Amino acid sequence: MLTTQLTPAQVAFYHENGYLHIPRVFSHAETDELASELDWMMDKWAWPDASWTGPWRKVYMNADTEKKSKLVGMHDLPFYSSAWSRCVTNPNLVRCMVDILGRDVELHHTTMHVKPPETGHPFPMHQDNAFYEHTDGRYVDVLMHLDNTRHENGEIRFLPGSHKAGYLPHITKTPEGPCTPHLPTDKYSLDDTVPVPASRGDVVIFNIFTIHGSHLNQTSEARRLVRLGYRHVENLQLAGQSKGRPGLMVAGRRPRRPGQELFTTEISVVNPVAPLKKDLEPALPR
Repeated sequence: MLTTQLTPAQVAFYHENGYLHIPRVFSHAETDELASELDWMMDKWAWPDASWTGPWRKVYMNADTEKKSKLVGMHDLPFYSSAWSRCVTNPNLVRCMVDILGRDVELHHTTMHVKPPETGHPFPMHQDNAFYEHTDGRYVDVLMHLDNTRHENGEIRFLPGSHKAGYLPHITKTPEGPCTPHLPTDKYSLDDTVPVPASRGDVVIFNIFTIHGSHLNQTSEARRLVRLGYRHVENLQLAGQSKGRPGLMVAGRRPRRPGQELFTTEISVVNPVAPLKKDLEPALPR
């Protein structure tokens, strides 16, 4: 299990390539508990078919697979499980985020990504900034691995250094109507990416601008990942998932901007822990 801070070489690799594999952030016992709680949420709460839309599907899948391909997902896991509340403030993980982002770190969101057996959803090349646009690149997405990943079950894959180009235009409309944001398949291919397989209890982190995607899960077991989003507290959000909602400070303090008011105690939806399906699906990448 990880017991020290990231090395200067690891930090430099992240800034150069836009991603980093960090082994053994979570213990076997912690990972077992989180996996058990995730399975419970999949049974009781999650959307069973939170699929991406768009013409990319016909490029990545044949007609039969495309009809069957699914993704299981949901947001805000700590709202439903105390184990996942402990996960997002795990000292090993938070220490890594401070090493990358600085001393003042805010949790932005959590999202479940489960690829079901045999036809678990592949994902086209994209940047996560398309789903929760921020002012700058001081934002780290963390993939917490509950299963070992490899090519056969759709490990995460990256274009090294692609974060340096900043935010790129994504396809969001087709002649048939709106679609889930993704980069053009004729310009960005999974064939050009670097695979980053990982073991359960590991995390793989990447910059919000890093281009990435993943293949279909072809195995007989689900591929279970959870994405945790962390940002420097001064990196303001411009659009997308969870915009306007304050996040938990996991390290440091929240500085007060001139004229900034205290956060409201009012809620804007009838049930804040039961998001509408139309609000959930567009923000379930990978």
